[in-house]
Amino acid sequence: MSGNPDPRQLSISVLRYHPQAPEDPPRLQTYEVEEAEGMTLYLALTEIREIQDASLQFDFVCRAGICGSCAMLIDGRPGLACRTLTATLSPRITLAPLPVFELIADLSVNTGKWMRAMSERLGTWVHYREEADLDTLEARMDPDLAEHIYELDRCIECGCCVAACGTARMRDDFVGAVGVNKIARFRLDPRDARDDGDFYELVGDDNGIFGCMSLLACDDVCPKNLPLRTQLAFIRRRLARQGWR
Repeated sequence: MSGNPDPRQLSISVLRYHPQAPEDPPRLQTYEVEEAEGMTLYLALTEIREIQDASLQFDFVCRAGICGSCAMLIDGRPGLACRTLTATLSPRITLAPLPVFELIADLSVNTGKWMRAMSERLGTWVHYREEADLDTLEARMDPDLAEHIYELDRCIECGCCVAACGTARMRDDFVGAVGVNKIARFRLDPRDARDDGDFYELVGDDNGIFGCMSLLACDDVCPKNLPLRTQLAFIRRRLARQGWR
């Protein structure tokens, strides 16, 4: 199975629970897997589901760190299973579902429901000044600005930043770093008709930027290395300067 002469034996403990079967209490179930060269947690979990336990539930789509579906707690730290090499972990690995989000079963959570509610609340789409004419080309955008917007647009909504956030665990209505990042992105977009006041009205309270405790775990765990720390600090300074509290 492995190119290594003496492959490691991995002991992977998974927190198992299905909300539709509340009579079965949450439990840790341990699986033994022989490590293969270049094995990721996604590959290990797939092997477990295909060979040992077809009932194990976890999500995946792209296997390339783009869809964000396979986010989970890996030894207590949010991360993507498809981008985590087992070689970087100890032989004893503990996996659990992301907190904050609605649990579907085992390692599968409904990040989409949370992200959709956040996006609808913040209006995370371009609000044009007038109805767009599909036959007219958009005005050219400065390349440096376009690059800056693209950098913020790389968010894959995996939920790692939300799961790592202390405030999000205490406040159901906190928009999290992902929400603040989206506000920063659309604030930069010259096509958007909203002004600074419109944007800051959305995040200028304890459910937004002033609810942030500045622990910055979001910045530490973002798998795309987005500049979340910079965006949080920038918006907080701008709001404080304008008298928002």
